[in-house]
Amino acid sequence: MSAAALLDPPPQDAAGFAVETGATAAQVADLARFQALLVDWNRRMNLVSDASLAAFWPRHVFDSAQLLDLAPGAQTWVDIGAGAGFPGVVLAILLKGAPGAAVHLVDSQAKRCRFLTAAVEALGLPAEVHNARGEDVALTADVITARAVAPLAKLLGYARPSLARGGVGLFLKGRSWETELAEARTLWRFRCEALPSRSDPESRILKVEGLARAR
Repeated sequence: MSAAALLDPPPQDAAGFAVETGATAAQVADLARFQALLVDWNRRMNLVSDASLAAFWPRHVFDSAQLLDLAPGAQTWVDIGAGAGFPGVVLAILLKGAPGAAVHLVDSQAKRCRFLTAAVEALGLPAEVHNARGEDVALTADVITARAVAPLAKLLGYARPSLARGGVGLFLKGRSWETELAEARTLWRFRCEALPSRSDPESRILKVEGLARAR
């Protein structure tokens, strides 16, 4: 993705996504298959809202994919509260075929894990589904991420066991990110860099390292 993407609106469809990110035809095809699976399963369970599903490429796929540019050497990822597969399934699709690639999809709800497992199997992804709460698993990974799971103060507690194994946190946060960051600092000590989001100029991706309880 180019620096100009910071000023341009996110791509609205598969063709625009391919142009903006350099995704291959095979990757775009897998993302389209994932979209079809999500639409099908969403009829039976509320994974995402219909309104957000209509904005699949800009709101979900592009928002998730931008993480790869922030950790280009990362092979292993943990997605806490993976839910409908954002960002974890998107990352697994884009990392498919890369040596050593592995994405751990962690979610506490069994029904969501059934959907994630179906997506992983249907698309042949380098991913593993964990039906567990984030704070109950300690997974070794280069990056621990999460999107729309909990306020940062709680999210850091969920991610702490895996962060303690040496990974860096890249957490997608919306427009209230500054308030969440200030609240988190009352409970935790950590280094944080607020990186621009390419899908929403008012959002940020919080890069977190050195997490410890505040004294």
